[in-house]
Amino acid sequence: MLDEVSSLPIQGVSINWDKIDRRSYLRGIEAIKGLDYLAFNKNITIFVGENGSGKSTMLEAIAVSYGFNPEGGTKNYNFSTYDSHSELCDAIRLSRGFKKPGWGYFLRAESFYNVASAEEEYSMLGGVPQHFHERSHGESFLQMVQSNFRGNGLYLLDEPEAALSPQRQLTLLLEIVNCAKEDAQFIMVTHSPILLGIPGAEILSFDNGQIHPIDYEDTDSYQITKMFIENKDQLLKRLLEE
Repeated sequence: MLDEVSSLPIQGVSINWDKIDRRSYLRGIEAIKGLDYLAFNKNITIFVGENGSGKSTMLEAIAVSYGFNPEGGTKNYNFSTYDSHSELCDAIRLSRGFKKPGWGYFLRAESFYNVASAEEEYSMLGGVPQHFHERSHGESFLQMVQSNFRGNGLYLLDEPEAALSPQRQLTLLLEIVNCAKEDAQFIMVTHSPILLGIPGAEILSFDNGQIHPIDYEDTDSYQITKMFIENKDQLLKRLLEE
């Protein structure tokens, strides 16, 4: 994996709050509203936090600022089915490393169907057809990963576990680790205790009002999964009685 932070394609993100409306909902997201600069120290960074904590909003803004289509795909994708991305992308500035990635992909679970549809249209113009819609959601998801992930790339992943079984999540984990060994950078949002276990990754929590490093065993995803597996009957009984 990369030893020098300066060689990461994205070294950090700064926010110019003067470009964000005073009434914007972004100013109400605790983890983001007080943020001036967020540094990336490793080539695998994972955002965790409760729903609404701002992690996907931050990832989306990084992706759009870098030049990716808001709904996902490579930098060559240019389509829109619903314009929903926030103004944060216009207010952030990326600190870029000296090394430009040879490839990249923005993968978001919620709009993958739209990306698959766009891919079919692009293939009619001379591209290599992937036939994503002819496979299950999970199969097409993993096919996209295996077709696009490679060394010396930049990959932004928003909840990629959504379409994948636990076994397929392990396959994705292996793909990420192997690409990271070949100088690829990953920034990922996930709730998966499997993907959170990627060796050497820096986990950043968006909970408790600020973005901060957190150990794997201290994440809610790990703690709640562990509690459920070890005390399933007692936990369910208590929940169902309430």
